[in-house]
Amino acid sequence: MTPSSNTSTIRTTTTAAALASSAATTLVKTPRAFKVLARLISTFFGLVLAAMVFAPWQQSISGKGRVVAFAPMERQQEISAPIEGNVTEWYVQEGSIVKKGEPLFKITDNDPAILDRLMDERNAVVARREAAAARAASLASRQRALESSRAAAVRAASSRVAMSKQRSAAATRAKEAAEESERISRLNVDRQKQLQKQGLASDRVVELAEFEVVRATTEVQRAFATLQAALGEELALEQDQARTMNDITASIDDARASEASARGEEANASSELARLDVRLARQSTMDVKAAIDGTVLRLLKGQGNVFVKSGEPILVLVPDTEVRAVELWIDGNDMPLVSKDRDVRLQFEGWPAVQFTGWPSVAIGTFGGKVSLVDATDDGTGQFRLLIVQDPTDKNGDGKSDAPWPTGLYLRQGVRVNGWVMLDQVSLGFELWRRFNAFPPTVTPGGEPQPGAKPKGKDKAKG
Repeated sequence: MTPSSNTSTIRTTTTAAALASSAATTLVKTPRAFKVLARLISTFFGLVLAAMVFAPWQQSISGKGRVVAFAPMERQQEISAPIEGNVTEWYVQEGSIVKKGEPLFKITDNDPAILDRLMDERNAVVARREAAAARAASLASRQRALESSRAAAVRAASSRVAMSKQRSAAATRAKEAAEESERISRLNVDRQKQLQKQGLASDRVVELAEFEVVRATTEVQRAFATLQAALGEELALEQDQARTMNDITASIDDARASEASARGEEANASSELARLDVRLARQSTMDVKAAIDGTVLRLLKGQGNVFVKSGEPILVLVPDTEVRAVELWIDGNDMPLVSKDRDVRLQFEGWPAVQFTGWPSVAIGTFGGKVSLVDATDDGTGQFRLLIVQDPTDKNGDGKSDAPWPTGLYLRQGVRVNGWVMLDQVSLGFELWRRFNAFPPTVTPGGEPQPGAKPKGKDKAKG
């Protein structure tokens, strides 16, 4: 082998080795597409991490409900039969629009002469009441007469008692005078007897003096008897005065009791008359009229020989209202998080909407509301009712023009609603961490955000 051949072989071998090394390097080199994909994935995870740290998230509680009237008297109501009877004529049908005072249906009693009978009964009660009132007035007049008689009798009895007292006093003085005369007569007898012993008085004078003693003693006895009679008459007149007072007072009390009985009978008659007037008013109300503007939703009874009882529902009326609200039902676990005046986003049935609960500012087709009422108890299944009213400060996405709820033509009572009660604004990462750990939203019972949570935003979008 020549040197030139060796050199050529070496070059060939070197070239082959270089080619083989270049091919291996090409095979293990990372493709450009993989590098681009890796950069994109890294960027995505970086953005996700940044979003979790910095991106805001609006916490909310979801619920379902329906549209109702805000005033309870303007909600769906049943019209009942005022009396027992038969519905003989309908003035409306389902879907009829009625105004206040327009007749709805006619009802008649089973007894066609019921009004005449009730009127006769009423007239009898009126006569009984008038008779009781007249008797009470007569008894009141008798009381006044008895009281006047009692005053006159008291005055007369007092005069007789005073006269008897004066007679007693005169008899007392007469008795005292007789006793004094008797004493003087006895002294005179003793003096005459002394004179007779001295021969200065005759027997005739002594006898006359003794006779005068007998006469004086008789006068004393007569005066004593007169005094006793006067005292007895005085006592009798005082007792007669007391008896007269008691008799007249008893008569007055009896008249008062009779008057009270008559007044009670009059009151009973008045009560019965009021009851009869109510029955007459009900029986006279054959045409039942609408108490409020509204639409007849459903007729519950037929016409003809269908007997209905008093108070039995006859038809369902949906009143017209411009002030609407939403009954929203939420779970009992979420109820402690809701307070009055919380912002709410509403999606009405039949109204196209796109809702992002975490970013309400980009929502389309939802409407704003405020929590007006939270029921004090549940419905028996653990659901609590929220009453949502329209938020007058809610704006469209431009933040300028007001966005009221749809009109009553679209937003009728009973329309289904999806709602979200807005709570506090937190970071997306915190929200994910809270959900992964099944923690409750960051809200206090008073509605103030927890530490680390931002206040809820006010830029609610509306379509």
